[in-house]
Amino acid sequence: MRVVVKIGTSSLTDGDGSIDVAAVAKLSGEIAELRNRDIEAVVVSSGAVASGLPVLGWDSARRPRDARTLQAVSAVGQARLVQTWGELLGTHGLVVGQVLLAPLDFMLRAQYLQARGTLERLLDLGVVPVVNENDAVADDELRFGDNDRIAALVAQLIGADLLVLLTDTPGLMDADPRVSEGATLIEEIVEIDQQVESLAGGAGTERGSGGMASKLAAAKMASWSGVRAVIAAASRPDVVRDAVDGVAGVGTVVVPRDRRLPARKLWIAFALPARGQVEIDAGAARALIAGGRSLLAAGVTEVRGAFAAEDAVEICEPGGRVVAKGLTKVDAAALQTMAGRRSADMFDGEGAVVHRDDLVLLTD
Repeated sequence: MRVVVKIGTSSLTDGDGSIDVAAVAKLSGEIAELRNRDIEAVVVSSGAVASGLPVLGWDSARRPRDARTLQAVSAVGQARLVQTWGELLGTHGLVVGQVLLAPLDFMLRAQYLQARGTLERLLDLGVVPVVNENDAVADDELRFGDNDRIAALVAQLIGADLLVLLTDTPGLMDADPRVSEGATLIEEIVEIDQQVESLAGGAGTERGSGGMASKLAAAKMASWSGVRAVIAAASRPDVVRDAVDGVAGVGTVVVPRDRRLPARKLWIAFALPARGQVEIDAGAARALIAGGRSLLAAGVTEVRGAFAAEDAVEICEPGGRVVAKGLTKVDAAALQTMAGRRSADMFDGEGAVVHRDDLVLLTD
């Protein structure tokens, strides 16, 4: 069995951003217990920027805003973060390996295979990989922005059985517990739809970048990869063991789907922001959904947004329901002039606006 355990910044650091050693020690013990049960574990650990702030004389209230300074802060904090994980997992006889990932590691097949091979070999050697985004050199235009999505992509990458998303709440509640005393835990979600997503708010703390909305997005990614996901409180005793064993009430369980997306399509569907929308006619919708075809210009009825070629766009059927998402071969201005026309020589040999290899259906 393989498990990916993601821990958020708010669960790993105290109020001023210093690493909470007791919290890391608790989770290290739980990871060690997995290894004693012959369960392979990958840790996705946030907290690099937050833990670097106090070292350089800042706190979360006086956090610098410019990207270069934050990248420098993350470089300092990442070193301290991995050192802490190494020391505390080391007390259980475990060795830590640092793995810093970037979006291109999932978008380009050669880099995807390289990343998977490295993680596989680390696990073969009995090492506990500690994964984070490569914030110190990340391109602002091409980055994850939070580790929840990284964790879901890593779960797909290594063929994990379970993704555990640890946070500072018990899971997804049916109402905001800060304003509703009767809020209760939602223990199982079969499908994450708009109604479920409406229950999630924004970032949970000043130190964190995610929040419940980010956890749900990651759990949805995992579900579409065939991976069970659990959103739970990092402070709960034996939370990782209970998540693995399927203990009732451990948190919010998101049930995996039977249909599994490959990594690149998972990235297109859930990790890339949509830069615009393309509305299509009923015939084109049938061709996409039932026929597995590419989207042709002839089926386009309306173009919304100012997207460029290779940007991700949502594809809507008549009435506005989003049925697919994909990478467009042309920009919005060009597509405006070509919509509804049947000239196949305007794009590639198939006349595709969005090729089926770059398209993900979002309907069953």
